[in-house]
Amino acid sequence: MRHSHGLDASPPRLEHILAAPGVWVEPPNIRRGGESGVLRVEYDGQTFYKKQQAGHIYRSLRHPLGYPTVAREAHALAAADSLGVLTPELLYSYVRKLDGVWQAVMITAALDGYLSLEEFYRQGLYQSVGTDRHHEVLAAYGRALATLNRGRWQHGCLYLKHVFVDLRGGAVKVALLDFEKSRKRLTALKASRHDLRQVKRRSNWTDAEWLAFFSGYSSVFKVNILRLL
Repeated sequence: MRHSHGLDASPPRLEHILAAPGVWVEPPNIRRGGESGVLRVEYDGQTFYKKQQAGHIYRSLRHPLGYPTVAREAHALAAADSLGVLTPELLYSYVRKLDGVWQAVMITAALDGYLSLEEFYRQGLYQSVGTDRHHEVLAAYGRALATLNRGRWQHGCLYLKHVFVDLRGGAVKVALLDFEKSRKRLTALKASRHDLRQVKRRSNWTDAEWLAFFSGYSSVFKVNILRLL
């Protein structure tokens, strides 16, 4: 399986990015029966992220013996992009089986100018930008997630560190990251219910802040959110 989207470069440039050592931003960790880690690579004035895996698999009805999670994540990224959800640009993904062990690599472009909601709160920016702007951020997050869920896609790992915001323009932009656990559900409601409950567990918002998030979500996904929660 191979994806090679929009690098706007010759094959040698891609080979340089693949071969670059980079710096670990997520050191290899052992889980799912194998290893997975993420490197930040600087090349030609741009930043890329390279996920490397060995034996790091998921199992499903289609792949009962296991298949690299990179393949699932690359598919989910492409699906989210087709729905209009902002994500890191998928540039390349490749999987192979060598000596009985699945190996995989995926390259995405950095989200220049964005910061995670985790950093947004850690740095106290929610206070410095003011209440109205903070609520705009939450409403934009709600719209992005609702767009994904409406397409029957479940993100499945909604920590604040996986939600990135761009405050540079008039309108807030929100991008979603880390689609490794994402999957398409039979119905939009099932995708929505699962993700909304994760957001509820992992966010410490006031009632007014929840209302801002709900207003954004409901503007795209016409549903009684409180009933789902």
